[in-house]
Amino acid sequence: MNSGNFQDRREEAWQELDQMIESVEKGKPVPGVEQLPKKFREACSDLALANHRMYGRSVVNRLNDLVIRGYKLLYRSRRKGGESFVRFVGVTFPAAVRKESRLFWLCSAMFWLPFFGMMLMAEVNIDWVQSILGPEGMSGLERMYGGEAEQIAHLRSEYGSNFRMFAFYIEHNISIDFRIFAGGIVAGLGTIFFTVYNGLAIGASAGYVNYACDKESFWTFVAGHSSFELIGMVIAAMAGMRLGMGVLKPGRMSRGKAIVASAKQSLPLIFGAAGMTALAAVVEGFWSAQPFPPMVKYSFGATMWLLHIAYFTLLGRGEREA
Repeated sequence: MNSGNFQDRREEAWQELDQMIESVEKGKPVPGVEQLPKKFREACSDLALANHRMYGRSVVNRLNDLVIRGYKLLYRSRRKGGESFVRFVGVTFPAAVRKESRLFWLCSAMFWLPFFGMMLMAEVNIDWVQSILGPEGMSGLERMYGGEAEQIAHLRSEYGSNFRMFAFYIEHNISIDFRIFAGGIVAGLGTIFFTVYNGLAIGASAGYVNYACDKESFWTFVAGHSSFELIGMVIAAMAGMRLGMGVLKPGRMSRGKAIVASAKQSLPLIFGAAGMTALAAVVEGFWSAQPFPPMVKYSFGATMWLLHIAYFTLLGRGEREA
């Protein structure tokens, strides 16, 4: 095949690639632009063939220009994805939480007041705590927090490995956050119920452990991952309440459009909450049950709480939060 035949056979494909690249460069992608990576690879093969068979400088230069433009475009798109993730973690997520500061304090009260109330109730009247946990719940806590040796033996018999424990916790914790968030569609009532219920249940568990089990085995276990898990739960509640506001206060929009707008507004919150819950499962599965000295675990847990406070207070303040 000579240079002329090669150009005639491939001309249409080169023009299509050129149009795709130009449309994306201008920010107005043409239909079929999803074929750009495939067309780019074909142009790379054509360039290699033209160089090998010495089809002439004009053909090689034209293909070289197409390949360079396509490479820059694809590389920029991939880099942009990484930059978007970094920006979300460093700017968008903490700024979104601060923007919804009223919802943050409301949802914090919905969780923490029942939590501390039920934990303190164990010192006053254990019957309330027992009524929430039930016999099975109390038995599970006694097996889990009877002491460090009993705790590790229970975890190993229950899950077998750190990875399986991590897998269980990530499924369990994210399912809780999802229920809290999805409950917002019922005018926020579901979010309120699940948030308050989890505050009562977790507070009752902490109170019962203080009353009947080995306190140190419990608090050293939860210290490391508690900031990720509990703050993530509160933020999931914020997302649910924001969704519920679209139902309760649609404003001048139709209720359906208001729900869609509220759902979009809550996305940074629920994505961030899911990320925090996933990190909580990592810590819970691979750190919390390890037999480290109590002071090491308490220090790690306190450091995580301080870092979370600094993260949500300081990060992203250089950007507009409107």
